[in-house]
Amino acid sequence: MSEDGDVVAMDVTPTEEIPQAMDLPTAVKQVLKNSLKCDGLARGLRECVKALDARKAHVCLLATDCDHNKYKTLVRALCLEHNIHILEIATGKEMGEWAGLRKLDKEGNARKVVSTSCVVVKEYGEQSEALSYLLEFFKNK
Repeated sequence: MSEDGDVVAMDVTPTEEIPQAMDLPTAVKQVLKNSLKCDGLARGLRECVKALDARKAHVCLLATDCDHNKYKTLVRALCLEHNIHILEIATGKEMGEWAGLRKLDKEGNARKVVSTSCVVVKEYGEQSEALSYLLEFFKNK
């Protein structure tokens, strides 16, 4: 209201995005993004094996297009030994982009994406709908 007592009309547009239906790839991408913010990701064989062996890992992501069978066998064995959830992602390029192994151009598009065969989530970061979806997925699996 103004000082004269007149009613002032304001155009209010919602600032929140309309939530989309949650699926597994979207949930994984969001959880990785939140984990990256709090430095809770291990990327690459050395970091991932250290986190898995120290039992600091919550979730392990393994690329199905990895060429080295010994690499896959080692990561799977450590996950099974320590009861750590493992998810297989189609490509290492996609997983590398999700894990922050890329450069962004001025428009925000990913450039120079580095492929990775393994990513481990050590800390989830903030609680989110994506994290709840992912934990529910593991519970029902």
